[in-house]
Amino acid sequence: MRVIAHRFPTTGPSDVSGLATQLDAGELRAQDILAIIGKTEGNGGLNDFTRELATRALGDLLAPQLGCAPAEIEDRVVLSFSGGTEGVTSPHLLVLARTGEPLTTPRAEKRLAVATGYTRAFEPWEVGYRPMIEETARVVRELMRELKIDDPADVHLAQIKGAIPDADEEQRAAAEAEGRPLRSDMVGSRAASALGVALALDEVAEDSIGDRVVCRDWSLYSTRASVSAKPGLLRSEITLLANSAWWDGDLVIEHGVMRDIIDLDAIRAVLARLGLEAPGQLAPEQTARLVGLFAKSDADPRNTIRGRRHTMWTDADISDMRYSRCVVAALLAGVTGETAVYVSTRAEHQGPLGGGPVAIIARAE
Repeated sequence: MRVIAHRFPTTGPSDVSGLATQLDAGELRAQDILAIIGKTEGNGGLNDFTRELATRALGDLLAPQLGCAPAEIEDRVVLSFSGGTEGVTSPHLLVLARTGEPLTTPRAEKRLAVATGYTRAFEPWEVGYRPMIEETARVVRELMRELKIDDPADVHLAQIKGAIPDADEEQRAAAEAEGRPLRSDMVGSRAASALGVALALDEVAEDSIGDRVVCRDWSLYSTRASVSAKPGLLRSEITLLANSAWWDGDLVIEHGVMRDIIDLDAIRAVLARLGLEAPGQLAPEQTARLVGLFAKSDADPRNTIRGRRHTMWTDADISDMRYSRCVVAALLAGVTGETAVYVSTRAEHQGPLGGGPVAIIARAE
């Protein structure tokens, strides 16, 4: 079994021509696709419809080949899109597929392994609370077993689209009366999902996790969770990326954690573990080995970076999300020479406060 990855530049949110060409040529089979992760050029906010446009275009492309309705594609393939391609970020799709037969014996060198899964459907009052944390952890552990991962250190990225089931006013009032106000919003979904990853990967202790720590105790976080959230989504969608001795191929993944959004050393450390070191920017032949670059970013809510005041939260002209995405994307592109980077904002419990995880997929030397 091996992972094959194809990255396609896009001319707009609905451009799936690169993938269509590969499918038509027989270089990729729709049945083998596990996940498609992409950046679209919207604003990244609630009214960013570029993600919906990309999802619909992929549904129209893949449905005939998978023998299902376009609306059912997300039950077959995990589609994860992040809006916002500020600055140098290049819109693109990264298609992850699985092919071949399982290995009968482990290999000496570990290679990229990918599995996808879904949580059960959540009730509105579970989002942002312990039930969501525990259910997310359960699925992550299940995916680790599928990939034959014994050591949590071999997991390098948990890409999640968090559930946000709709709640009516009666449900909200009842939750308020019980002293458990609904957190069924993007913040609660992202935060609880990230803590679920941290729990599954032994980054936090079982007895440290509870309802009261969500969005309160920022010392608890995952260095490998990358979570967005989708209103109306009943269950969370999880793509787990790891290195496994039971997988073949030429791809590997490594991760690190940025302590703030200008932590260049954290990025360089990840590249070094992939055998990609350079005094400045990577050489073109090194850049050519890069397949996927992922990071979370946030404008530090304490309004400082390394003791200096920043104004990302007080500038009424530009969203703090667009600021932080632009900074981290420029940092990644500057050191790697690659602008097709996936930088997503809002990093509740995803890396330390003001920082965030970074993960890179590359072809092995």
